[in-house]
Amino acid sequence: MRRAELVRRLEQVPPFAAPRADLEQVTTPAEAAATLLACAEKWDGLAGRSVLDLGCGTGRLAIGAALLGATSVVGVDVDPSAIAVAERAARAADADVRFVVGPVDRCERPAELVVMNPPFGAQRRHADRPFWESALRLAARSVYAFSLAASRSFIARRTVARQAHVLEVVPVPWVLGRTFAHHRRQQVDLDVDLWAIRTVDDDDGASPA
Repeated sequence: MRRAELVRRLEQVPPFAAPRADLEQVTTPAEAAATLLACAEKWDGLAGRSVLDLGCGTGRLAIGAALLGATSVVGVDVDPSAIAVAERAARAADADVRFVVGPVDRCERPAELVVMNPPFGAQRRHADRPFWESALRLAARSVYAFSLAASRSFIARRTVARQAHVLEVVPVPWVLGRTFAHHRRQQVDLDVDLWAIRTVDDDDGASPA
């Protein structure tokens, strides 16, 4: 599938109807989601892979992975209303994704690849940490995830502690529109990174697929 077509189909996945600030429910921009999935394609390939989307929200990353050929895709989110939207969006996209309601730190569903757009910790300090701990624990092969650039040191330390290694860190354009009631500006540019992390020590770990 061409990138333009993927972006178009991801844009059809609805955003949060009433985003919750306490959960930092920010919809992943379709362009950013496509960039993450392209990174996963480069390093691992998605066809035939099992994929886990932690904090899946309305399902853009999970649905995108399924559209690109992942054969076992699970999305996990603590918000039942977001999961309901994701399930409808997956049916509309004819994407085979299973969605589960629950906190990510209690997830026990390993997958080859973990993808996620976790909370950035802007509303609640360290809100991103359970996501990163779970991602590094559950990814049998690789993690592909977004974070604020300010979190680089923390993620690098956790990666080393898990005996994983960073494949690449790429700055990603990210414009956050006015989402929550306390937001005063119509939009703000965020310094966001895309991380590709290998969690297994294998022969091709340093080269794209």
